[in-house]
Amino acid sequence: MLSKLKSFGLVGIEGFPVDVEVDLNNGLPGYDVVGLPDASVKEGKDRIRSAIKNSGFEYPLYRITVNLAPADTRKEGPIYDLPIALGLLSATDQFPVSATNDFVILGELSLNGDIRKINGILPMLISARENGFKKVIIPYENKMEASYIDGLETYAVKSLGEVVNFLKGFEPIAPVSISKYEENVRQAVVSNDFCYIKGQKTAKRALEIAAAGGHNVIMIGPPGSGKTMLAKSFPSILPDMTFEEALEVTKIHSVAGTLDSKQGIVLTRPFRSPHHTTTVVTMVGGGRTSKPGEVSLAHNGVLFLDETPEYPRNLIETLRQPLEDRVITVSRIAQTVEYPADFTMLASMNPCPCGYYGSKLHECKCTLVQIHNYLNKLSGPLMDRIDLQIEVDAINYKDLKTETKEETSAEIKERVTRARNIQNKRFEGLKIHNNSAMNAALVKRYCKLSPDCERILEEAFAKLNLTARAHDRILKVARTIADLEGSENIEISHLVEAINYRSLDRKYWL
Repeated sequence: MLSKLKSFGLVGIEGFPVDVEVDLNNGLPGYDVVGLPDASVKEGKDRIRSAIKNSGFEYPLYRITVNLAPADTRKEGPIYDLPIALGLLSATDQFPVSATNDFVILGELSLNGDIRKINGILPMLISARENGFKKVIIPYENKMEASYIDGLETYAVKSLGEVVNFLKGFEPIAPVSISKYEENVRQAVVSNDFCYIKGQKTAKRALEIAAAGGHNVIMIGPPGSGKTMLAKSFPSILPDMTFEEALEVTKIHSVAGTLDSKQGIVLTRPFRSPHHTTTVVTMVGGGRTSKPGEVSLAHNGVLFLDETPEYPRNLIETLRQPLEDRVITVSRIAQTVEYPADFTMLASMNPCPCGYYGSKLHECKCTLVQIHNYLNKLSGPLMDRIDLQIEVDAINYKDLKTETKEETSAEIKERVTRARNIQNKRFEGLKIHNNSAMNAALVKRYCKLSPDCERILEEAFAKLNLTARAHDRILKVARTIADLEGSENIEISHLVEAINYRSLDRKYWL
């Protein structure tokens, strides 16, 4: 007695088809799972037995062998509970074997036969569609997540008994209706707004440029100057994600188990702010099952490092690769997985341990050695990867209480979106969405300078002792400033402003 069903597994954020084969033989009752199952798959035998009995079905008293193919790829998680249970029931003629032929089946069982939510449903559904499957059975709690995948008939079920009745034709279930992303994203709300931040025109301008071109930023200033509030307001000026970007982000959060099941998709750009006690594995991903880390959870969004020098040096240095390559490769004994990590990094720090070096309002009590050691916790190679380095001054009482109306995030976002539209048109077909992602060839093509601009950049290169990477990043920032002004060419004013945003690393780190 043999039955065969289709399911799916995950490697990173990509799904792969799994054949679930259930074979019953005479002999002493037993249960074996082969095909590189992990502990949660093996433990499924107890969940499956209880679920079958408590749902009113007969559990087969045979020698049971379950094979999960391909046998050379590790299978993880309780997602195979439902297909194995259905395989046992169909192998014992409790419903027709042929009823499951057209379906991909995913789900975890509870002891009473209810079907629980599983992680990673979105990438598995996308992979199922790409592999030509048309019908999928999933847990009811994953319904909203599945509603954004067109081209599949997805059936959301609550219990084992409901699935069996559906497959027998006794209890029809309507496919999950498709949700409209464009309608939902317009209703998404970002809580912080730039209009509540008094003053800080230089910082706001730098963040506008960063949002328009996807550039990394570090803000240096005394405690209480508003660095954290600026960072938390930054997502409110970022352009809305396209549906394709939202799917990329949702796949990562679905695998990580951080997705809101009621919403079903990530509508706003992620904002991740890990604590300075975060481990390297939590930051870049990994662990026993190579889960995505903070740099991947911030994909298409923002990674904010508050008081950056407080993070361990080795942790900060792990950011160099994703900042450059926009992906992170997680290598472990079991497998090597590549996760996307295209984020904008916002970093903040004090200018010294006490926080008041260079302050007009407070006296600094740190020695030069203490200041030097504090600032040099950030290496030169890391600073090279930060495009905009800005000073954030403390706000005095008069500026704080002024009735002058500040610009709203919506007004800034409108300019940012226009600049991004220019870049999307410029890079159409190249799979990049902003100026910061340009490689050397694209910089040479789209960041051409006039002879006067070349002389200014050459002088700055010599005086500031810049690297080749810093040279290219200045050109990328200048290109973004030109896009914000709607200029086809990089003018002198654009270049000079871009150079000014690189001067802090030489002022503080010499």
